[in-house]
Amino acid sequence: MPSPTDVVNAVDALTPDLLELRRDLHAHPELAWQEERTTDVIAAWLDKAAVSYERLDSTGLVAEVGDGPGPLVALRADLDALPLQDRTTDPWRSRTAGVAHACGHDVHAACLVGAARALAAVDAVDPLPVRVRLLFQPAEEIMPGGALKLIESGALRGVSRIFALHCDPSLDVGRFGLREGPITGAADRLHILLSGHGGHTSRPHLTQDLTYALATVVTQLPAALSRRFDPRAGASMVWGSLHAGNASNVIPAAGELSGTLRMLDAAAWHEAEHLVRSLIRDIVAPYGVSADVTYTRGVPPVVNDAASTQSFREAVTAAIGPSALAPTKQSLGGEDFAWYVEAVRGAMGRLGTRSPDGPTFDLHQGNLRIDERAVAIGAKVLATAALLSPGA
Repeated sequence: MPSPTDVVNAVDALTPDLLELRRDLHAHPELAWQEERTTDVIAAWLDKAAVSYERLDSTGLVAEVGDGPGPLVALRADLDALPLQDRTTDPWRSRTAGVAHACGHDVHAACLVGAARALAAVDAVDPLPVRVRLLFQPAEEIMPGGALKLIESGALRGVSRIFALHCDPSLDVGRFGLREGPITGAADRLHILLSGHGGHTSRPHLTQDLTYALATVVTQLPAALSRRFDPRAGASMVWGSLHAGNASNVIPAAGELSGTLRMLDAAAWHEAEHLVRSLIRDIVAPYGVSADVTYTRGVPPVVNDAASTQSFREAVTAAIGPSALAPTKQSLGGEDFAWYVEAVRGAMGRLGTRSPDGPTFDLHQGNLRIDERAVAIGAKVLATAALLSPGA
C-alpha cells in the first residue's frame, strides 16, 4: 500500500514542473468563466501523466486518479483571477492588463496538478487504496460561485469527503493553518439604487433630497444591523462604492451605493436578506425616495467537520511534519468551497505563503507575492489528505 513518503517523493520530483506551471498561470490570468487557456494548460499537464479528465461545458475540468476499493475523495482548486493590476516586478507577472492572480488561485491550481500527477505516479507502481476526484473549478471570485455549477454537473456524485486549501499570506511558508468548525464567513453583495425628484440645492424642500437619503442609508443600515443581529453573528456591513450627482448645487434624481454584508454565523445569514430589505425600506421612507435593492446572496461559511479536519491534520503531519500545524481564526472572507461542504463532509486549510522575516502581503491586492516553496507543500498536503482519508 502506498505511504505518505511515496507521495512526498513523487511531488519532490515534480517540483520544477509545478513552479513552471504556476508561473505560466500567473503570467496569463483569466477572469471568471473565461479560464479557457488556463483549462487548456492544466489539461496538457495532466495529459503528461495520462490522468483522465472531462472538461466542463464552460471552463474547468474534473479529473480522476486511482481505482481502489476505498472511498471516493475529492480535492478542489479554483482557477479564476481578479480584475486588478499586477503591481509586482517578477518575470512571470501578469501579461494581461487589469487582470491578476491576486488571490493565489494560480498556486491552488498548481498544487492540485501536483497532487494529481504525484498520485498517478504512485498509483502506477502501487495501486492507491482510494479513488481521487480532482475538481479544477472556474469562477470562485464571483457570487454565488462556480462551485454550484460543478455540483449541478454531478462532480460530487459518490464523493465521501472533500479537501481544499487557500493561500494565507499572513502565515509563513511551511505552516498550514487548520480549524475545526467555521473557517470563513458568509458573504453577500448589496446594491441600492435610490430615485426621487431632484432639483436646486437652494430649494431642498421642493425635492426628495436623494443625496441626504443616500448618506442616511450609508450610516444607518450598518447601525441598525448591529442592533438587529445577535452580536455573536459577527455581521459586518461595509460599503465599497457610493455615487450621487456631479455638481455641488444640484440635488440629483438618482444615486447608488454598493457593498458587502459578511457574517460569521450561518443561521443569521439565512435571515439576512429579508432583514436588510425591511430596514432599507424603513430608512428611506421619511425622505419619499424609492429604493431598488439588488441583494445577491453569495456564500455561507465554510464549516470544517471534525473528522475531515483531523484527517487534514494527519496529512500535514505526515507530509510536512507536526511543526507545520498552525491554529487559525475564522475570517469574514467568503469562499464558495462552502457549497461543497454543505453537500458532503470536508475541510479547507490555509497554506502559508509568506517568506519568513519577509513582508506580509494581503489577498486581493496587486502586490501579492508568494514564497514559491508553498506550491510543493500544498501538493504534498492535498495528495496525502486523499491517501489518508478516513476509510482508506
